[in-house]
Amino acid sequence: MSSKNKKTSFICQACGYSTVKWLGRCPDCGGWSSFQEEIINKSTSKSFSEVSKLLPIGNIEVKEGNRFSTGITELDRVLGGGIVDGSLIIVGGEPGIGKSTLLLQAANTCGNDVGTVLYVSGEESREQIKLRANRLGSLSSNLYILSETDLNVIIEAINKLSPKILIVDSIQTIYHPDLTSPPGTVSQIRDCTYELMKIAKSSGLVIFLVGHVTKQGIIAGPKLLEHMVDTVLYFEENSQQPYRILRSVKNRFGSTNELGIFEMTSEGLKEVLNPSEVFLSERTSDFPGTVVFPTMEGTRPLLVEIQALTGYSTYAQPRRSVNGIDLNRLFLVLAVLEKRIGLRFGNIDVYINVVGGMRVDDPAADLAIACAICSSFWDRTVSSQSVVFGEIGLTGEIRNVLHSDRRLSEVYKMGFHRCVLPEKNHLNTVKENYGTMILSGVRSLEEALRVILGVEKLNS
Repeated sequence: MSSKNKKTSFICQACGYSTVKWLGRCPDCGGWSSFQEEIINKSTSKSFSEVSKLLPIGNIEVKEGNRFSTGITELDRVLGGGIVDGSLIIVGGEPGIGKSTLLLQAANTCGNDVGTVLYVSGEESREQIKLRANRLGSLSSNLYILSETDLNVIIEAINKLSPKILIVDSIQTIYHPDLTSPPGTVSQIRDCTYELMKIAKSSGLVIFLVGHVTKQGIIAGPKLLEHMVDTVLYFEENSQQPYRILRSVKNRFGSTNELGIFEMTSEGLKEVLNPSEVFLSERTSDFPGTVVFPTMEGTRPLLVEIQALTGYSTYAQPRRSVNGIDLNRLFLVLAVLEKRIGLRFGNIDVYINVVGGMRVDDPAADLAIACAICSSFWDRTVSSQSVVFGEIGLTGEIRNVLHSDRRLSEVYKMGFHRCVLPEKNHLNTVKENYGTMILSGVRSLEEALRVILGVEKLNS
């Protein structure tokens, strides 16, 4: 390559920011020592073999995307009901969390039910993949394995096999031979993803990309990568629990609020179809400081246990520790309890934990958090057959929340006998049939604590 056709640039490997000289700190993302020198070919004029017709929007014919199932209910839920033809999906997560396992299980079911699946691995040999497939039982006759990192070879295999689904594990190992930069650099990831995106959109091929994550927990490579794909899925885990949570942070064909829950076993990932039962399976009743709360994850209601522990502090500054909720939410609840109820937490340590490693961002958890704190503070138990939800306003009022009907249906299905909820939500559900379950609508935090804990003098 002549020097005229060669251009050198320093590119941040975290965000894709480009500069003509090396910098110690990226001015865009703030990363340190993230710049790497890359040789970039100058763009040359290209001829287009086909030009799209210019049409007014009213004359465009819309075809509904053909959606099909992966055979894994939890994965279908996160994808919005299944896979859409021609979609480009990236799955990210920590090393060893189960990305390859999940996609190999999906490849097996799709190979049996949908069509040919091509699994491309740039990190493992075919023999290694076969060993895992034997353990998972993923031995479909329509599942083809290719151990390759050259993008041109992969495209040739696609043209020869004409698969229905392509899985690339991982995109950071694939390289374009026309680029001189090494695999895993911003230029390689961007260009390889772009080439695969063109194939997906032109042929209807469904492509899954496995993406490594950085120390900050985001997919490695430029942020542009997430803008190019149709769906971005993240695997999360709690190191102390066997459960894996699959979340959608971007989905052009469905909701981004859905999640799928899996359990890692020796035979692969097992779907958790009734997570409420799992999260409450080890619940200890008749202990102060525990409350059951029905949260919403997308369209799915889940029952989780919120625990609180209070005690006199041995430090000048009392501790506030949370696991599973936002710390600022705890500060808000404590401020309302002090101002409206008259409790004093100036020398009290407060610890909050959501059992099972769940992360709760639902504002309806306010009332459950307050009840758990007061239950521990007063050493009074909340009935093991009671469930609580509601948002607390700064004046101490209990505000109505969304999806109360779905929450109550899950509470009733799990066999609880009583639910304390905002009064407006209670009025909207009087026509529903929840059997013998008692619904108690409350308007204020003071009223809620009297109903739930049976305390007369709240500031005692």
